[in-house]
Amino acid sequence: MSVLSSIGRLANQYAEARARHRSERILLSLAAELRKDIGFPEIFETRESRRDTTFSAKVI
Repeated sequence: MSVLSSIGRLANQYAEARARHRSERILLSLAAELRKDIGFPEIFETRESRRDTTFSAKVI
């Protein structure tokens, strides 16, 4: 793998992360009733719990 392809892959990952965080910020700025109607709290809570279980695993 060349250096340029590595940089391109990292740039794509960064752009995807920025877009995801921007979308979350926009959804979180909506009224709670609207977020509930579109199911955002459940999606967000599921992702948070999955991340907590991933990072809370003990390394032996």
